[in-house]
Amino acid sequence: MLPIILDVSSLKVAVIGNGLQAVKRLDMLRDADVSKIDIFAPVPGEEMREAAGDEMKLHLPTAEDISKYAIIFIANLEDDEAQRLAEQAREQGVLVNVEDVKPLCDFHVPAIVRRGDMLLTASTGGKSPGLARRLKTALEEKFPADWEGRLDELSSLRDTWRAEGADFRQLIDRTNEVIDAKGWLT
Repeated sequence: MLPIILDVSSLKVAVIGNGLQAVKRLDMLRDADVSKIDIFAPVPGEEMREAAGDEMKLHLPTAEDISKYAIIFIANLEDDEAQRLAEQAREQGVLVNVEDVKPLCDFHVPAIVRRGDMLLTASTGGKSPGLARRLKTALEEKFPADWEGRLDELSSLRDTWRAEGADFRQLIDRTNEVIDAKGWLT
């Protein structure tokens, strides 16, 4: 596994499927400010209709459709449909995640805690989603919503220090001094 954070602002992403898992992926993408999301749900349930609204396409994507995406999330499809779509995506170099079908996944989505631009994650590589959820809860308790403001404060200070000519080591040291002085990690 290789943990990376993708800037998804310019990537085109698709959610294919239905049910709570597909809605969760759609919500996750919207929380990440993905602006180019296509939603395919051939037989959408009420949750998907509410979440997707008019953006939903009432069919599965074609191979040509798939080639337009950087990332595809698949959830709650029949096994053969999910496998076919995953294979088409891989053939075209599109990253694919099939909910809870590890062999069909090019990547796994960690449990996410978002505090503004601060992103905390926990992953078990798909081995124990329940443990990942528990770790997420612990992170939410340890890093409450006010961390968004703390990050903004540190960012502003960093900009000032850089303008004053601080080098990388000094930026780290000054950041640690502020965190320690304010007791944020004690």
